[in-house]
Amino acid sequence: MSTDSVKLAELLFPDVDKTPEQIEKAYPPRNLKEGAKVTRFAPSPTGFIHFGGLFPSTVSERLAHQSGGVFYLRIEDTDAKREVAGAKDALIETLSYYGIKFDEGASENGEVGSYGPYTQSLRRDIYRVYAKKLTAEGKAYPVFLTAEEYQKLNAVDKKAELKARDWHADSDKQLQEQRAARSITYEQAKQRLEHGDIFVLRMRATGDPDKKFKFNDLVKGLLELPENDRDEIILKSDGMPSYHFAHVVDDHLMGTTHVIRGDEWLSSLPRHIMLFDMLGFKPPKYAHISPIMRIDENGNKKKLSKRDMGANLEDYRKLGYAPECVTEYIMTLLNSNYEEWRMQNPDKEYTSFPFSLKKMSPSGCLFDPDKLNDVSKNVLSRFSADRIYQGACEWAKEFDAELFKALSRDPEYSIAVFSIGRGGKKPRKDIAKWDEIRAYAGFFYDELFEPKYDFPSDINPEDVRKILDSYAQIYDKADDESAWFDKIKKLAESLGFASDMKQYKQNPEQFKGSVADVAMVLRVAVTGKTMSPDTYRVMQILGPDRINERITRAKGAL
Repeated sequence: MSTDSVKLAELLFPDVDKTPEQIEKAYPPRNLKEGAKVTRFAPSPTGFIHFGGLFPSTVSERLAHQSGGVFYLRIEDTDAKREVAGAKDALIETLSYYGIKFDEGASENGEVGSYGPYTQSLRRDIYRVYAKKLTAEGKAYPVFLTAEEYQKLNAVDKKAELKARDWHADSDKQLQEQRAARSITYEQAKQRLEHGDIFVLRMRATGDPDKKFKFNDLVKGLLELPENDRDEIILKSDGMPSYHFAHVVDDHLMGTTHVIRGDEWLSSLPRHIMLFDMLGFKPPKYAHISPIMRIDENGNKKKLSKRDMGANLEDYRKLGYAPECVTEYIMTLLNSNYEEWRMQNPDKEYTSFPFSLKKMSPSGCLFDPDKLNDVSKNVLSRFSADRIYQGACEWAKEFDAELFKALSRDPEYSIAVFSIGRGGKKPRKDIAKWDEIRAYAGFFYDELFEPKYDFPSDINPEDVRKILDSYAQIYDKADDESAWFDKIKKLAESLGFASDMKQYKQNPEQFKGSVADVAMVLRVAVTGKTMSPDTYRVMQILGPDRINERITRAKGAL
């Protein structure tokens, strides 16, 4: 540490009176059991929550909580121009909706935890302490801007500032500027400050890009990466840190053990490792995951972008996917053995699954809406009728007022509707999301009943009418299912239909149709659909009066 470097640090940071040692005392090592992991989700509050954000946050949450560790939320808001009003609260609420619970960090009611502030804009003074340290040690240096240069950059944004003054270029002019800036003296810096110029602070890279170092990524495996020779900006002209610098300081102080992030950050990793080394910090372990892909209209794989349907997590809520279904789908993407585990453990919470980074695909995964629907049907099939009712009502209250009114008018009746086919080894799998409730069960509610009388085409209208007339005379709600079906078989025989399917298949020409055709006529008349839950249970819920009303209505449509 040279005298000139120390003087330069004091000149640039006259307001910084704390030392790194004093900061470290406020962030003692965490007292956790051996093997416990500390992970974080660290988004920028710049808009809606992307499906790709839920993916790594689920990984981080599982790693922390299944190891008895800590999962915290850090808000990276050092670029005020990009921040969207209300985005932070929306982010917290959305993640909570999908079961992502934080032990520490930013919350809707302030901050929770002893390692804050967890919002980077509130940590400005901390970053400046470490920036001063690097300057004093000759590991960082200022690059000055005139007021005119700053105004031009400020008219765009801070990203432009970092790009416009990027030393990692091959032009002679920039190389000359870099050499001059790197060798700036105390007197030169003092003169620039007195002139009213401002500065950015850059790290003094020591790497050789022709050399490589080995790095073990927890998902990608052993990698060879070029050493860093880029003098990255670590403090911007407004005194706020770059992402690169801030996350290194924060992950150290907050005790982060594992960082899960997209593999687009792999190219920055050499800079981050160098910054950890410069500051004397032990780096966390990194797991870089590939982006979620989709199949486009031409059959090609593309990265799931913000413009794609299904990218915005709010889309799933509007469509009516229960949050448990989205989480379950994500688990199938994270580990290939999850589906086998689920088959063996149908009633366990997903949190019981032993998630492993080693079983994540290095090449990423494919977003498949059809697979999401299949997973969702399986999840909802395991819900109780009460739970289906509550979920459907919560969604309908916000997105389908007419359906909500019908469902909530008589909760006991609606729960009976959703009880059909629930329980047992083979529960029904009719719905994948709440917006399908209207099509699935709307016929139970007179105001939602929109029948399509698609009677079997090979039965003439006169026979349809005879079936309906005869059935209205024999239906008795007191019949059990066996007695009910016996009556239908007798009705079929009396009208020239086969009551025995085996007999019908052997000699179809001897009959007008089979008992299955008669049952279908009744189903269509009462439900207005060719596909519906068990007809006996449907009729038990509707009752004799409404059955007769619907039979009369169906005959009128013949």
